[in-house]
Amino acid sequence: MDLLRYSSSRFPAAHPQLPFSTPLRRRFVAVRSPTADSSLQIFLLQSSLSLPFLEQKAKYYSELEAAVDVVERACRLCVDVKKSLFSSDGRILEKNDQTPVTIADFGVQALVSLEMNKLFPSIPLVAEEDSAFLRSNNLVGSVVDVVKDKATLGDEVTDDNILKAIDRGGKDAYVFAPEPATYWILDPIDGTRGFVKGSESLYVEFLAAWIRVVSFHLSHAYLAKNTVSFQVGLALVVEGKIVLGVMGCPNWHEDCSDNSIIGVQENQSSRSGIIMVSHVGCGTWTKRLSDILSNESPHTWTRCSVDSCQMVQGARVTIPESQTWKSLPLSGLFDAKTDSKNIGEGNILLLSACCGSLCKYLMVASGRASVYIQGKKATSIIKVWDHAVGIICVHEAGGKVTDWEGSSLDFAADQTERRLIFPSGGVLVTNGSLHSKIIGMISSNSSVL
Repeated sequence: MDLLRYSSSRFPAAHPQLPFSTPLRRRFVAVRSPTADSSLQIFLLQSSLSLPFLEQKAKYYSELEAAVDVVERACRLCVDVKKSLFSSDGRILEKNDQTPVTIADFGVQALVSLEMNKLFPSIPLVAEEDSAFLRSNNLVGSVVDVVKDKATLGDEVTDDNILKAIDRGGKDAYVFAPEPATYWILDPIDGTRGFVKGSESLYVEFLAAWIRVVSFHLSHAYLAKNTVSFQVGLALVVEGKIVLGVMGCPNWHEDCSDNSIIGVQENQSSRSGIIMVSHVGCGTWTKRLSDILSNESPHTWTRCSVDSCQMVQGARVTIPESQTWKSLPLSGLFDAKTDSKNIGEGNILLLSACCGSLCKYLMVASGRASVYIQGKKATSIIKVWDHAVGIICVHEAGGKVTDWEGSSLDFAADQTERRLIFPSGGVLVTNGSLHSKIIGMISSNSSVL
């Protein structure tokens, strides 16, 4: 499908494309997108962010390159805001639902919307935020300040353009037809509570995957530690199918003690951050974000794969921080332990990870967890941006994602806005090997290990 021929009458055609102007160590060249109109030239990053697979093997290679570049800049934006988070009272905000949100949240959405609309003006954006809060609290200037030096054309970052960019992804910005659609899905920051807490981990996701693969040995005690994190994510859906995703975490704790993976340095432990990228048919890959943000070389990609756990008993499981193990159906069959040294018969290892759902997907895709299970509460709704990038990352790493009845998550169920999903029972994310077993356990509430 020619993405740039996709009709989007709500959004006018963008101006002629200009090369990126970010004043860093990058080299940019003009290339023609394989999915673009012949009249459109898209300028993409060709050096440090080169992807780990050949362009000929990836139908949406140019879209993924653009996504990785904007996520890297979104990571920089988040790091800059986080540095000033506790020295400026005006940088921490509250939405009406009492979920903390920061200038970084609005800034990332504005940045991604501006850049992707410039490159792919015919593709709509479905995102979490709208500008109402900024308008009512006179905070537009703060967002302009953090976006201006990260955008490719800083002189276009005006109050009016920032508000329009944010609203481009907001509720009622675009009305879809019932047919399969093409659009970006963005979660500007997933786990904003972690951001406000000043947590040690930060993610920026743009439906693509990059994460460190770790060994499936319960002796890795760090796996049971509390991982506090926040993420930003964007996915590309083409005719109803998620085709790529990017996720970035500027301060993710990477344990490199397992040297069995090619491209990972031995005997190192660092908080270098990661970028995770995923493309349909090309796998899920990670790279150290510090390699991208610096001039160091070589920059090595590592392919991700889910763990090899075959038994539910003893599996490493993660759940939403808002839910308890007792509230989930497997609690009737297994006791949850948080100490990997005390896992016995009838136990699972419950990993603590806060905040946001995308962190849990990342853990399964990278082999850090075997299962992520989320129950659907009667009073809550499930948003597409909390799952889209994670789904392709897990799928391309060899895992599986369904609802509790084993059905794929339907991103077209919300026919007009594509903002909600309605999984039966909840969402189940596994390494694939355990999936049918857990579906059966949920259904029958009995276990045959």
